[in-house]
Amino acid sequence: MDFNRLGQVVMKVLVTGGSGFIGQHVIAYLLERGDEVINADLKKSPNRDFIIKHVVGDLRDPEVVEEAFDFGVDAVIHLAALTSVIKSIDNPLEVFQTNVAATHLLLEQARTRGVHHFVMASTNAVVGDVGNSVIDESLPMRPLTPYGATKAAGEMLLSAYGSSYEMVTVALRLTNVFGAGMQVKDSIVARMMRYAMNNGTLQIYGDGKQVRDYVYVTDVARAFVEALSWAGTDVVTIGSASSISVNDLHSLVCEVTGVNFEKEHVPAKACEMPAVIVDTAKAGTKGFIPAFSLRDGIAATWDDFRRQ
Repeated sequence: MDFNRLGQVVMKVLVTGGSGFIGQHVIAYLLERGDEVINADLKKSPNRDFIIKHVVGDLRDPEVVEEAFDFGVDAVIHLAALTSVIKSIDNPLEVFQTNVAATHLLLEQARTRGVHHFVMASTNAVVGDVGNSVIDESLPMRPLTPYGATKAAGEMLLSAYGSSYEMVTVALRLTNVFGAGMQVKDSIVARMMRYAMNNGTLQIYGDGKQVRDYVYVTDVARAFVEALSWAGTDVVTIGSASSISVNDLHSLVCEVTGVNFEKEHVPAKACEMPAVIVDTAKAGTKGFIPAFSLRDGIAATWDDFRRQ
């Protein structure tokens, strides 16, 4: 029996979407502690330092899912998804097939292969618009978009499989994840980094007073890996528990980067929540405490952008 550097039994972990922004950090964390990794994605990981098995293909295809489990799997970290809210509104069928049908295929393979740990990336968007109220895991799920609905459906599938088949299933509801390696992302922090690099103009939807919670990517990666040791079926919010307005985020990025790039206000998007303010007390009971402050995370992200 092999043990990793933490004295734990080495696990074979299937990471779906491991070639993506969060996935690369999750894989790096797993490899650092000595686990074995299978990456299932539409493309191989661009980081050639990752010595892992790759399954390249669409997880909506049952044969691709079967191949991923043929390597022998002890646990699954499921990150693969279509995450664009706008695209989900334009093409709800595709987002359903990718986010719900593929999740079901993975859970079925896990069940039939005797895999007992399954951790999935979810989102606070499953609760919908709660105004300026604090979001915690006890709120009912009332998503506003097809994307939010697919993640709610995924959580329900995990709940059912956890209850029916003695699987440990955990859904981590993520806030806005940012950090090193997000150059290809279209999220607001990535856009700000690009505008700071190129003196562009940031478009802010509405008055910019809407607030969001931002959490650094290595903290998120650690949460996924640590969740493999949790017991029972659960839903846990992973964030910083400190929200900031888009206007103030712009000011902070300008201050950290030393570049006062322009901003302009454009009409607000439909279905946008005025606030995302999360309670992470439950994550705290699991031992999760973010290591990065927002300022430190912005500085690290800026350093990464300048190195590219």
